[in-house]
Amino acid sequence: MDIEVLGRMLSTLPADDDHPYRTGPWRPQTTEWEATDLHVEGEIPADLDGVYLRNTENPVHPALAGVYHPFDGDGMVHVVGFRDGKAFYRNRFVQTDGLKAETTAGGPLWPGIAENPKASLRQDGWGARGLLKDSSSTDVSLHAGVALTSFYQCGDLYRLNPVTLETLGKSTWNGDFPSDVGVSAHPKVDHRTGEMLFFNYGKDAPYMHYGVVDAQEQLVHYIDIPLPGPRLPHDMAFTENYAILTDCPLFWIPEALEKGKHATRFYPDIPTRIGVVPRRGRTEDVRWFEADPTFVLHWVNAYEEGEEIVLDGFYEEHPEPADDGVGSAYQRAFRFLSQERMGTRLHRWRLNLRTGEVKEGHLSDRVTEFGMINAHHGGVKHRYTYAAQAVPDWFLFNGLVKHDTLTGDETAYQFGEGVYGSETAMAPRVGSTSEDDGYLITITVDMNRDLSECLIFDAQRVEDGPITRIRLPERVSSGTHSTWAAGSEIPGWDTVDHMASAVGLA
Repeated sequence: MDIEVLGRMLSTLPADDDHPYRTGPWRPQTTEWEATDLHVEGEIPADLDGVYLRNTENPVHPALAGVYHPFDGDGMVHVVGFRDGKAFYRNRFVQTDGLKAETTAGGPLWPGIAENPKASLRQDGWGARGLLKDSSSTDVSLHAGVALTSFYQCGDLYRLNPVTLETLGKSTWNGDFPSDVGVSAHPKVDHRTGEMLFFNYGKDAPYMHYGVVDAQEQLVHYIDIPLPGPRLPHDMAFTENYAILTDCPLFWIPEALEKGKHATRFYPDIPTRIGVVPRRGRTEDVRWFEADPTFVLHWVNAYEEGEEIVLDGFYEEHPEPADDGVGSAYQRAFRFLSQERMGTRLHRWRLNLRTGEVKEGHLSDRVTEFGMINAHHGGVKHRYTYAAQAVPDWFLFNGLVKHDTLTGDETAYQFGEGVYGSETAMAPRVGSTSEDDGYLITITVDMNRDLSECLIFDAQRVEDGPITRIRLPERVSSGTHSTWAAGSEIPGWDTVDHMASAVGLA
């Protein structure tokens, strides 16, 4: 393995740290690596061409007031690139304004999500609730050939070279970026049109906006989406003609907000509202459909079928799981991150555009979340969802499941005791001929062997296990969201002759 250390970040985390989301599988990294000629078990498919990108919450400093939440960590992106049967690896911190300021200060400046905003040492800040650090550690996507990282409570979109991971600054959209409210966690890229659809939200009316950025990175559409009050939407979906937005009955308690507190509550007597608006529609064109009360953290996909919109996502049986006294103090405190306790199940909503009727029901009884599809089926009919299975009571993935939404069949693979994965991206093979003709890619954290690997699965035979294992230079911190970017989508990719020169891509 040919390894180069690119740099090290000075950490101020305590040496005797015992926080479960800063130790063990969540132990943060401070070293940035470049590695080629990686140790490989099996063969890297020659028709796998592109990069797997994965974002990670990776804290450099302790919580300002001592109450750390795993979503507070600084953004670190990992890339595993594939070309001509070879692979390279690189990881780099996202050089956010907040990270730069705290590096200069030598410690934390902004409170975390579980802390009081009044604890902030700075009067500036980001996020829908204000006075948070925009760590840009939530999602990663690719638009117009550039990787974009995002923040789950709205922030800037940081631009990264998808191969070198050099931070290229922030999206400006020719001066039209809504910097006062930012962009939420999951902007969506339509591979057919090259457009990126997004929304944001906050505590001031109209409480939500929706917009479209074209393939040339220009903001071409932006409208108000009025809501009854401040809400906490996380994700969106789209079809060929519509954008899908959400107003779920789990949000900040209005009475607490009046006192400057950001406590949340689930309101089971309020329906879930699903907003449908033409992709270039006006505010007055938004139609709201009422469904069973729940919270949807992640949608999978949506498409049009006759006079209906078919929408798949993960329904939460218990959006506000009660503290039943079971488990450690940390397990109880972070029960809202447990898929098992929330009962997250793949679910389908059918929205009738003519009658306004909603029909819905589970597509699976199995608890899964963080579903991925072949991105070329985004907005059009899909069959397969590749989802994560989690460890009970912890925010860790111990397996992956392939849901066949046509037949109801499910195939699964467990990583094994003490091994945890990331969100699994689907990479269509070069020249693919069907929806699942390709590979599934994930990064694992193996606590038994103190190492991390990039695993490659045949998407048509998930249950057979990985066909390839690629050793990374260091055990990485557990992470969530990821994406796949084909080499054909990356400027300059075809000019690379071998993996060692990957860092030279513009």
